[in-house]
Amino acid sequence: MDFTPEIKDKLHQLQEKYTAMGQDMASYLDGLLYADFLTYWDYIHLDTLLSLQNPKTPIPDEEIFIMYHQITELYFKLALHECRQIAEHENITVEFFTARVKRINAYFNALTTSFEVMVDGMEKEQFLKFRMSLLPASGFQSGQYRMIEICATDFIRLVDKSKREELSTATIEEQFENIYWKFGATELASGKQTLTLKQFIKKYAAQFLQLAKDRTLTNFSALYHQLQTNGADVSVLAEELRKLDLYVNVEWPLSHYKSAVRYLEKDPVDIAATGGTNWQKYLPPRFQKRIFYPFLWTNGQMEEWGKGWVLSVLKTLKNKD
Repeated sequence: MDFTPEIKDKLHQLQEKYTAMGQDMASYLDGLLYADFLTYWDYIHLDTLLSLQNPKTPIPDEEIFIMYHQITELYFKLALHECRQIAEHENITVEFFTARVKRINAYFNALTTSFEVMVDGMEKEQFLKFRMSLLPASGFQSGQYRMIEICATDFIRLVDKSKREELSTATIEEQFENIYWKFGATELASGKQTLTLKQFIKKYAAQFLQLAKDRTLTNFSALYHQLQTNGADVSVLAEELRKLDLYVNVEWPLSHYKSAVRYLEKDPVDIAATGGTNWQKYLPPRFQKRIFYPFLWTNGQMEEWGKGWVLSVLKTLKNKD
């Protein structure tokens, strides 16, 4: 059988490639000759993936709870993959930046629109039983989500709103001591740090601090201002950043708020979350007023931040009851 010109050209390119690396192309061709064909299940490690659900109880709906959180973390990993591409690009352009933010928004859209699995996809009685076996673990302990926040904005925007002005020129370390989520994992009665928070800080604090320092000039907010200062048209990018702001700081926490109200609110006494977090004050966006890009919103929009979403969800939930 005669080789086509295309095959000959490919062989020539391969020969050049391996010669440049000081390698013997024929040896690599031997490896290709004897290698098995790749299968879908081997490529994505399907058997391993499907073996990672290990419930702590025999209650059926716990497996739903585990799988959805694993799916969530995979989406977060996708988002961080895009964050790294943006931050590490040597000559960032508006087009490249915008395309990657669009991808991140697509991931968060998938997350927020699928969260009904957590709101209505489990029996309340089952959840209230198996959740007690999870103590003190909590979704609060998602390190990847905190890393997305750090990549998305100037670190001062993640400081508790009561401390932002005071700490605007403080060090990263000082700001980290007052990061907003620390105030969401305090004991309801004493105000002391929960075990959930202590575990979380012990595991991730060093990573968070290093990432915050690494992203001082390459977080999304900083890069946006750099492009704008250089005269680039950032209008489309601004729109995507506004969407990201809403997804991360309103839609996603609100999805959790809906779930918490569905499973944990019990009149007249609310049931504490598994990590002991004060979720009633921690989750609603209108309390936190966490906004990545205040320069992209009007004062009126920021004043009403998240309020409409919370009120509409509460109305919907009450109508269901």
